[in-house]
Amino acid sequence: MNERPIIAVDAMGGDFGPSVVVPGAIEAARLYDLHVQLVGDTPKLEAELEKLDLTDVHFDIVHADDVVHMNEKPSDILRRKKNSSIQVACRQVKDGAADAVVSAGHSGATVACGMFIMGRLPGVERPALATLLPTEKNPVVVLDVGANVDCRPYHLFQFGLMGDAFARDLLGYASPRVSILSIGEEEGKGNSQVKEAYDLLKMAQNLNFAGNAEGRDIFIGNIDVVVCDGFVGNVVVKMSEGLATSLVRMLKKVFTSGVLPAIGGMLAKNAFKRFAKTIDYAEYGGAPLLGLQGLAIVCHGRSSAKAMTNAIKMSGTFVRKGTSSRLGETILANEELTRFSRAI
Repeated sequence: MNERPIIAVDAMGGDFGPSVVVPGAIEAARLYDLHVQLVGDTPKLEAELEKLDLTDVHFDIVHADDVVHMNEKPSDILRRKKNSSIQVACRQVKDGAADAVVSAGHSGATVACGMFIMGRLPGVERPALATLLPTEKNPVVVLDVGANVDCRPYHLFQFGLMGDAFARDLLGYASPRVSILSIGEEEGKGNSQVKEAYDLLKMAQNLNFAGNAEGRDIFIGNIDVVVCDGFVGNVVVKMSEGLATSLVRMLKKVFTSGVLPAIGGMLAKNAFKRFAKTIDYAEYGGAPLLGLQGLAIVCHGRSSAKAMTNAIKMSGTFVRKGTSSRLGETILANEELTRFSRAI
């Protein structure tokens, strides 16, 4: 591992491209002692860099001619766009020139390039996208949130193991409480996939398995890792984002509906700012794709410079903590259970 983690940043990705990604990456390099590789069209990146203070910032440019568009299929991107910024960034990790990739571009392309260029850790059946959601107490890790729509029980089992390692290293939870999302708290509730995954998680080595969780339990803060397939997880995340946005708008309406509510709103202004910060996805940066040889972080297409900075910060912490190695060790320690489930 490098003393100063090297993060390959897909500088052409996202709704705003280099105008947002480059400032966010440079700020992350400055604040968190990282080396960022800006991957993309050199003239466009240099034009953005000219606007910034680059004193004591460790960075370089890795040229990539091509850009991935949102309407393209991941399989086509893998075959036909070998010199796209996301492919070049992933090859930097594959070749040992970088430790992690961060992209706000085409999420399907980032997942596909991460899996097929960087490769999976030994024993990992399917990498999983993890995200952090705010709760009444501390953030909760939810995975998978979109990389795997159809899952077998042993995939869910491995997601729980990877989520546990991530929560320990990145969030500092000493013994994360891991639950599987179901339609009831009682053992035996859920479809056959969930029930079999429940049994596997219950038998896992060194896992603090807390049983089933219902949707309403996610935001209370009594569980630290929530396991589900990518279809369900994506619905959970998108619904949560929509609810948070709507709540803010509803609160604004309430406090602008008359003189007294407006006065109350002014008095509570600082509290609302803290609330808005708590539910802001930019505070968490992006969703790490766990289970790769290295790390890929998938960011929102509309990510701000702040969100990019926080995603790159997360990738640096992941590298410094050696989380990939810990994920691999955890998976291999429970390989017999995975093989047993796969054989059924």
